[in-house]
Amino acid sequence: MPKSKFPTLTQLGHTVPVPASPEDAVLERVANPHPGTTYLVRFTAPEFTTLCAVTAQPDFAHLVIDYVPRRWLIESKSLKLYLGSFRNERGFHEDCTLKIGKTLAARLAPRWLRIGGYWYPRGGMPIDVFYQTGAPPRGLWLPDQGVPSYRGRG
Repeated sequence: MPKSKFPTLTQLGHTVPVPASPEDAVLERVANPHPGTTYLVRFTAPEFTTLCAVTAQPDFAHLVIDYVPRRWLIESKSLKLYLGSFRNERGFHEDCTLKIGKTLAARLAPRWLRIGGYWYPRGGMPIDVFYQTGAPPRGLWLPDQGVPSYRGRG
């Protein structure tokens, strides 16, 4: 689609640095062309990184974000930049996963949203974190998130 149809987008089609923090990130959205249709949108970020809240050592996760849009769709480049902004952010796995889920839910006001944070082990123990905004809509085809229980996840 021609860029002129989306004049409010400030990142797509431009060179944009990764924001210094999630608070500095701009999550852009576009109008949903099918607002009356129940369908699932999935984003998978298999190389998400952040820093341990205590030691500042790197933590890695495989994130799966599913949502059923109403009026808005998230613009994918802005989501990539937002997720990349966690690279220098300290936080516990639970906090990072819920922060992402709640931020997206607030920005999009979807019919339904869930996030699965499948964290790679540190100290010998993986931590998986799940959040959703409620029950999925009736009639929604909801595939498995496709990430196996930890057995060397790769």
